[in-house]
Amino acid sequence: MPTPPLRLFFALPLPDPIASSVASWRDTLDCGGQPVAVANLHLTLAFLGSQPSERLDELLALADGIQADAFPLHLDRLDLWHQGLLHLAPSQPPAALLNLASTLAERLNAAGFPQERRAYRPHVTLARRARQRPEGAPQTFDWVANRFTLFSSENHGDRLHYRAVHSWPLRADDSNARFTQ
Repeated sequence: MPTPPLRLFFALPLPDPIASSVASWRDTLDCGGQPVAVANLHLTLAFLGSQPSERLDELLALADGIQADAFPLHLDRLDLWHQGLLHLAPSQPPAALLNLASTLAERLNAAGFPQERRAYRPHVTLARRARQRPEGAPQTFDWVANRFTLFSSENHGDRLHYRAVHSWPLRADDSNARFTQ
């Protein structure tokens, strides 16, 4: 009997202190909607959707070969997309982030994993079905992305949980020391 498919994505997990700070700030906003659980906050690199569990080893091997440096992230733009997706994003995404996402996309395409056609727009989803974009300037959040992770999206009753399947380190760079790790 085949095992059920997995809903998978590659992402940058937010460090716990940053995720807690983002969630605390988000909870002060008057925007309505369904907030994303603090443990589920992440910045997506590549969304894979439903994949046969038999291809998991192939995905792990694909990511094993990626060599990239750690890089600072500065989330400073709050926006509301269609269907009420409230998110925080870097107004100037670092080249290292875009290169990592591009490398993943190229490897996934070469291995036959379908990719989204729309352009990559890095962001951290704060809430779904938000009614409005809050007024004023957003709080900013900084950290060094020092690993990327393959996550599995799992339903537990009425809760969605993102389980880390495997993480890969990004090479340390001393020039990033001023940012929160």
